[in-house]
Amino acid sequence: METPGLQTNNSGLNQISKGDGALIKTLVPFLDGLILLTGLIGQTLVMIILTGRRKKESQPPHGTDTLLLALCAADLLLLLCQPFHTYAIILGFWPFGSFLCRAISFLGVACSTASVFTLAALAATRYLAVVHPTWTYRARMNRRVKVTVALLWIPASALAAPQFAFRTITFSNTVYCFAFLSDFSRLVYSIALFVFGFALPLSIIVVMYGKIYCFLRHARQTGNAPQLERYQRQVTHTSALLVLIFTLLWLPSYILMFSIIRGTLASSPGFNTFALLARLLSSSVAVVNPLLYGFMSQKFRRDLVELLMFSCFRRLCLQKRGHRHSKHVH
Repeated sequence: METPGLQTNNSGLNQISKGDGALIKTLVPFLDGLILLTGLIGQTLVMIILTGRRKKESQPPHGTDTLLLALCAADLLLLLCQPFHTYAIILGFWPFGSFLCRAISFLGVACSTASVFTLAALAATRYLAVVHPTWTYRARMNRRVKVTVALLWIPASALAAPQFAFRTITFSNTVYCFAFLSDFSRLVYSIALFVFGFALPLSIIVVMYGKIYCFLRHARQTGNAPQLERYQRQVTHTSALLVLIFTLLWLPSYILMFSIIRGTLASSPGFNTFALLARLLSSSVAVVNPLLYGFMSQKFRRDLVELLMFSCFRRLCLQKRGHRHSKHVH
């Protein structure tokens, strides 16, 4: 994924390709291919299990499942943008023309921002489900979640709009997908991305999980639900992990974005390594999200085992049927 800033092809990796071309042009395709493959597998499994759960259960889908499907959709679109940047890094220039320069940049920021907004909505939904379950039931939460999912793309698209409006290609020495903005405009846009695409969603996630923890602790201490101790401990560990991973994946990209604008990091010896690491972490979002929000769920793991067992059973049946058919033919 592209760093959500306004630098040329992918997180300053044009500069990297000039200095350490052979290593980067080998390492980046391998890492990107690994991320793309594992991300597609993880996202596909999550979508198959969630859609299968909808068909299997007679009751309407849970709001969390709807948000997880929306998260999968955003992350899958994000993964589809990645090969364009990978190929541009391998070549050392942007070969796809002006329109795709704008469109891929727009999709990259829109999908990553929508993904982050969805994570914040997931935290808010879990808070309502734990702390206000009665209100959640009466308020027809599932319908509201669907509306929320659609509305989240409006601010995400608005934040990505300057990418489509101002991105262009430049033909100085090499063709680059370049953000043709003044330094001040780039700084203002980067601050907006940082505030609305990182700081605000992170604050919502921290506050929501903090409120869940306080509610569970209070309920246990007052003796209303002493059996919640184990659940409280699990929620505490899970919440801390989600906040830590969210910060770890996204913060380096924003540090890189501001340092490139200020020109403080690009000239330092560790720039190449840090730029590659920031890009790798932000690209890993589509791999990590299914693990954190799908595979950590006991119910999801049970559904996954059932899916794998059903697939193995079906394959065995097909093999036996084919074996019988071949015997009958001979």
